[in-house]
Amino acid sequence: MRLLKRLLVLLVVTATVASAWWYLSRPEPVAVRVQTVEKGPVEQTVANTRAGTVKACRRARLAPSIGGQIATLSVHEGDRVKAGELLLELWNLDLKAQVTLSEREAEAAQARARAACLNADNAQREADRQVKLSKRHLTSEEAVDRAITAAQAGRAECEAAQASARVQAARLGVARANLDKTRLTAPFDGVVAEVSGELNEYVTPSPPGIPTPPAIDLIDDACYYISAPIDEVDAPDVRVGAEVRVALDAFGEQSFPGTVRRIAPYVLDLEKQARTVEVEVEIGERPADAPLLAGYSADVEIIVDRRDDVLRVPTACVRSEGEVLALNQASGLLEARKIEIGLSNWEQTEVTSGLAAGEQVVLSLDRDGVEDGAPAINDNRIGD
Repeated sequence: MRLLKRLLVLLVVTATVASAWWYLSRPEPVAVRVQTVEKGPVEQTVANTRAGTVKACRRARLAPSIGGQIATLSVHEGDRVKAGELLLELWNLDLKAQVTLSEREAEAAQARARAACLNADNAQREADRQVKLSKRHLTSEEAVDRAITAAQAGRAECEAAQASARVQAARLGVARANLDKTRLTAPFDGVVAEVSGELNEYVTPSPPGIPTPPAIDLIDDACYYISAPIDEVDAPDVRVGAEVRVALDAFGEQSFPGTVRRIAPYVLDLEKQARTVEVEVEIGERPADAPLLAGYSADVEIIVDRRDDVLRVPTACVRSEGEVLALNQASGLLEARKIEIGLSNWEQTEVTSGLAAGEQVVLSLDRDGVEDGAPAINDNRIGD
């Protein structure tokens, strides 16, 4: 009996020592940031690979088609112009004189044509009279033939004079076209973005293969769109009409709605750059506090799919192998969970199986000691 009591005492002491040793040597719980699994919307998005650019729907870089000295400069940078308004004119007094000369020659040709046609009408009337007299045997057959021949010749001279008048009118058109080459007019309403040239300076057209600055850069500021490159891998998911969120660096954190209006029908292959497809986005609502300017940099986030009220977790907590660490609130241990993933973006990932609403997943995966089976405590006050 005494032996049994001694054994029991020994067992109690041993258990107490073992418990004390385990308690003192146990690993300290690691503090982790967690996120409660909940339901909400998840979107699948596609973003541009490089910065996009705000562009005007119409932009004309205008230059005369011939060289010459600037005689008239009607606009300055920032001026608003109407379609057809004169912007710039080269020295063209010689061409104006040529137009005047062609106008006078055309008038003379028309007068000659009228005179020839009047003579032809008179000859025809004379021929008609001779024919009538011939039927009454009051004139000779020779006189009738001469009158008919004169009438036919008059008609031919009339037609020749009219053709000559048309030739002179065509020459006048050529002279006016040459004069128009010295004038730049606005092809549409817009604002003058840049003027390259001053009065009396000489401008020349661009030689083949050698671009030169335009004399007038005209922008239609009533319509803008965004051109952005999309990686060729993501391009098949993009559709015309898809919703877009637009971020402009000039407007900070503001986001503007938009829609895809065009997808380029080819892949852009530039040396030392990823192959991309150019996508055009129309901004649905312009910034209210400042004007939109051509040339602004922009980022687009195209929504290719969306699901509402689905189970979701932060994308940052999903490991590459499709696994998350969940904090077991009962045991205080971390558990590795294999999950099935649906839609995903940079912020949220849809979970189709492997987790339930209300569970907690670990966000701070890069902290020391964060691993499967490790004790942990919830401390959302620490940093990432």
